[in-house]
Amino acid sequence: MRPENYEARRQPPSHEYELNIGPNHPGIEGNYAFKLRLHGDEVIEGRADAGYLHRGFEKLMEGRLWIQNLAITPRICVPDPVPMEISYCLAVEDLCGLEVPERAKWLRVMQAELSRLAAHLFTFGGHAATTGMYTPMFWGIADRDLILDLFEELCGGRVYHIYNIPGGVRRDMPPGFIERVSNTLDYLESRLPDYDDLMFKNRVFVKRARGIGVISQKHALDWAVTGPNLRATGLAFDVRRDDPYLVYDQIDFDVVTEDAGDAWARALVRRKELFQSIRIIRQVLAKLPEIPGPIRCPIPNPLAWNVPAGSTYVRMESSKGELAWYVVSNGGEKPYRTHVRGPSQMHAVQVLEKLAVGCRIEDVAQIMFSLDACPPEVDR
Repeated sequence: MRPENYEARRQPPSHEYELNIGPNHPGIEGNYAFKLRLHGDEVIEGRADAGYLHRGFEKLMEGRLWIQNLAITPRICVPDPVPMEISYCLAVEDLCGLEVPERAKWLRVMQAELSRLAAHLFTFGGHAATTGMYTPMFWGIADRDLILDLFEELCGGRVYHIYNIPGGVRRDMPPGFIERVSNTLDYLESRLPDYDDLMFKNRVFVKRARGIGVISQKHALDWAVTGPNLRATGLAFDVRRDDPYLVYDQIDFDVVTEDAGDAWARALVRRKELFQSIRIIRQVLAKLPEIPGPIRCPIPNPLAWNVPAGSTYVRMESSKGELAWYVVSNGGEKPYRTHVRGPSQMHAVQVLEKLAVGCRIEDVAQIMFSLDACPPEVDR
């Protein structure tokens, strides 16, 4: 006698199956899960799941003093923490009507651009590794460490700096710091041709990245894409130039664009932004000796600071894209509401889910890295 499920067992097997990328650590394929449904090696559906961090930064900040939240902000995006610090401080300064000294503004720009350099170097390595190239990853991490050395000398922290405070910065540069930053920039600029030969002119990487994860300019605008991912579609929009803050309106730099909108174009925009950040920092180093004066303005007792009631929305350009804070005060010692408008929320969820459909399984990780999202910023 045949078993009851005999006919079912005779049916040809389905070619659809599910596969999870993550959660594991590190990287965007790290403490983040991307659940795929595939037919053979083609992705039919992708579902992003950022719920493996459970950090709840925004809610945590409502229970802490305004000054205590400075320790939380850099943890929202570990590879590029400085814009998180600065933008939060800009929001508090706007609520309080604080006027930041000129020297502090230039110091903030220097720190922000150093952070952009470190973040892009980190991204290059991860993107290259998804195509089987691990040497750029080792190079990128080693060269990034030189920038972390500068951060450690400036503020004592390599990753979480907490250098910015409402009203300015915590301390001035140590003696000889300008020369050491200049030497590091000279070294990094001398390395750019090596990165070009190893990665950006490498036929393996170029062939793997071209035509993968294409975003049209129309879709980029519809999907709220910002930063290098938007500029890779040919649209020259950069908050630093188009809605300047700090002293970016006094600095000369180019907004880098590419037209293809694919993974290759996104990597190339970030590569060219390395040179622009080096160019910006050199202008800051030339200007700083001419700007004496304080590095912060007076603020009330930070342990009993009642920020005036009101709300504000401030934005700036991070290495990942447009970053903004919406902060509400009810006149108390703690924020009534904070909300981070981070670029990774769009790039790592809705954009990633759309780009994954129709691609091959071996290109999924590359698309994820080319979007340069930051998982803690999604699960905030």
